[in-house]
Amino acid sequence: MPLLNKVRTALPAGPGAHTTAPSLLCLRTALTVFFALDGFLFAGWVVRIPAIKQQTGASAGDLGLALLGVSAGAVVTMVLTGRLCRRFGSHPVTVACGALMALAIALPAQTHSALALGAVLLLFGAAYGGINVAMNSAAVDLVAALRRPVMPSFHAAFSLGGMLGAGVGALVAGHLSPTAHLLALTVFGLLVTALAGPVLLRHPAPAHTATPHAQGRRLDGRARRLVLLFGVIALCTAYGEGAMADWGALHLEQDLDAAPGVAAIGYSLFALAMTAGRLSGTFLLERLGQTRALVAGGTTATAGMLLGALAPTVWLALAGFAVMGLGLANIFPVAVARAGALAGPGGVAAASTLGYGGMLLGPPAIGFLAQWSSLPVALTTVAALSAAAAVIAYGSRRATAGV
Repeated sequence: MPLLNKVRTALPAGPGAHTTAPSLLCLRTALTVFFALDGFLFAGWVVRIPAIKQQTGASAGDLGLALLGVSAGAVVTMVLTGRLCRRFGSHPVTVACGALMALAIALPAQTHSALALGAVLLLFGAAYGGINVAMNSAAVDLVAALRRPVMPSFHAAFSLGGMLGAGVGALVAGHLSPTAHLLALTVFGLLVTALAGPVLLRHPAPAHTATPHAQGRRLDGRARRLVLLFGVIALCTAYGEGAMADWGALHLEQDLDAAPGVAAIGYSLFALAMTAGRLSGTFLLERLGQTRALVAGGTTATAGMLLGALAPTVWLALAGFAVMGLGLANIFPVAVARAGALAGPGGVAAASTLGYGGMLLGPPAIGFLAQWSSLPVALTTVAALSAAAAVIAYGSRRATAGV
């Protein structure tokens, strides 16, 4: 992918105008590592959810309530992280949240009740929410300095990390206890943070004046509505990512009688397809334009999830998960990047809060729906929201022109 590896010098833009191409390359590399680490740790947790469910003796509804701890911690932190980034900078906040997430991931394996699991997931969710807002804010600044739509490449690193984390989880599921596995992830996460963190701390975020927020102006009503619109699009599609992470393996194992190793591969395949889609994201955005890319992605994800949820065999369901991964690949990165271009860290925080809120609130909602009806029926809500994202993107194409 040579297009993704080109780095351009930032235009003169105030305090960050001295940023050189080598500095931008260092920043891009370090940010890519943090995106990959985030995906790796999160996937390492989600593939052990069936084992943690068994360990705690939780029902589907109880597990849904426990997972709400991740949602609550993340959403609250996301609201605050935009302010922290404006005060301390997005780079230090990214490093701090990366270390906290690595420490918190070991805690779920120490619990033996749904209540205790929900409590420790509050801390894990707070770290997860914080690092996602902070590193996306840093990425928006870097994208503006590079002057190319490379945001999908960062999210490709997240997906690649998720794929690797799920793959490692599938390999060790039959050999390591959840306690040993998650503790190993803590050690690995702290080591990566110690290596990549100093790069972010040494290099300031490149400044730019492309947004009203960066120029010190308050956002008008139209800009606020657009930020909200991008957040809703992110929510609709991130809901599907959360569903796959927390319920995909359980659907394959429980409803289609897949072996534990095959069930774990389901999320890895989804992450692989999403990674491929995001690696080609810059090319697609430059060729198709943002609106057509969003509409095509939402439509593809809808078809994939209907197949994944309702297929009668494991292999058809896995094919559906892959198609859904391709469809969802670039919708969330585009939505967050456009919100950040309008409103800086505050825009990223607002869109991310809605988007990751959908990712984190979706799994508990699916748990409740599964208990009321069935898991396959509950998973069809993912297809419905993906279709809604496509409709919203197409319907608002005139309002968002030029953004």
